Amino acid sequence: MNTWLSILPPLSAIILALITKQVYISLFIGIWLGWTILSNFNPLLGLVNSIDAIINVFKEPSNTRVIIFSALVGALIALTQRSGGVQGFVNLISNRGFINSRRKAQLFAWAIGMSIFVESSITCLVTGTVSRPIFDRLKISREKLAYICDSTSAPVCIMIPLNAWGAYVIGLLTQLGVKNEIQIFIYALPFNFYAIFAILLVLLVALTGSDFGPMKKAEIRAIREGKLIADDAMPLIADEVLNIPPKPGTNPKARNMLIPILTMILMMPIGLYITGNGNLVNGSGSTSVLWAVMASIFVAGILYKVQKILSIRETIELTLKGMGGLIPLAILMTFAFAIGAVCKELKTGEYIAQIASKFINPALLPSIVFVTSAFISFSTGTSWGTFAIMMPIAVPTAMALDSNLPIVVASVLSGGVFGDHCSPISDTTIVSSMASACDHLDHVETQLPYGITAGVLALIFFVVFGFILN
Repeated sequence: MNTWLSILPPLSAIILALITKQVYISLFIGIWLGWTILSNFNPLLGLVNSIDAIINVFKEPSNTRVIIFSALVGALIALTQRSGGVQGFVNLISNRGFINSRRKAQLFAWAIGMSIFVESSITCLVTGTVSRPIFDRLKISREKLAYICDSTSAPVCIMIPLNAWGAYVIGLLTQLGVKNEIQIFIYALPFNFYAIFAILLVLLVALTGSDFGPMKKAEIRAIREGKLIADDAMPLIADEVLNIPPKPGTNPKARNMLIPILTMILMMPIGLYITGNGNLVNGSGSTSVLWAVMASIFVAGILYKVQKILSIRETIELTLKGMGGLIPLAILMTFAFAIGAVCKELKTGEYIAQIASKFINPALLPSIVFVTSAFISFSTGTSWGTFAIMMPIAVPTAMALDSNLPIVVASVLSGGVFGDHCSPISDTTIVSSMASACDHLDHVETQLPYGITAGVLALIFFVVFGFILN
């Protein structure tokens, strides 16, 4: 279906979620609306097909891996807290005076996110897990942590040629018959304005403490009232998992958190190498993140057993308890994948791209492609899906109009990353909320003004450079 109706399901879900604050109901309504349209406007058949679509999410192995990975994160959080690892890390930072101010804490989180660029979900997870205890101690809002986690995930990953993101883009260019595709991708990096501005903006906010919009209110609340989250907030991770005290009699040691975290980081490229048959850039991201968190939990279990902190039975019980605390996240991820699937059936992205293609001018091509890609990615919650839709349209058009190819490629990447960064149904947005123990919609609401600011700046630069280079 290639009509205006195709944009109603994702838009209705997003608008309802932001208005009602009921993300699960809003997503389900969006899924139901999409399948009702596909079922010739039969609402009962649409309901039946919606339920089937949610179940069918698990038919796709990569979806299942991501959902299991997200649940296992709860196990890792529970284990590192009970072992005294989190408390030990906080004590280490506090006693040595490394991070003794709000600005240093935010710069610390930004630096972690910038240094881990293999996979966006791992970046969010590590940044949130390591930084959250420090942010809590210094009374920095969870919304601010979620924003930093999110802003240093997809925007950073897309700027690196030697990871799964770079490999995917280069592969798309190769399929389109682009010569010197690696060179084109590298030449496009300086024009990837949204990613660049998103990264620089979070750095500026961390350095100056100059917040605006809902984020400013959240920070004032945290500073004056000591409330890290709003009174009506519903974090994506349960309190019983987030606030597990160290086992009585345990000597808190930072290594009991750092070793499992480092294991997870190191296992990511190993997983990519194995699944890519010796080639990192061809590896499976979903498989690698699952292996990484499983290896981290296994190493944690052995580490705590050797130190006689936790028995095998206690480790298993904590693992199950931690996974149970992430059930809300698993449901949210499932619904997000389901609405993405119905958008694919409705050909939402193709319709938006088709409409935009009617207004193409060589000088305005980069800005038009950026806006179109941003709208698709925000509506569907997927950057990679947006790349797959827009690259076959934007690249041939650029060649036919003799437009500058690197900046057009960059405009697709920038627009795709905008949605991955800001959309409430994006997996990295969801994982950032989870890793920072933040209410998901509070994260979206407080981050969106920053994302729009970076987006407006990117659009201005695409317009200016579109005329300069064409």
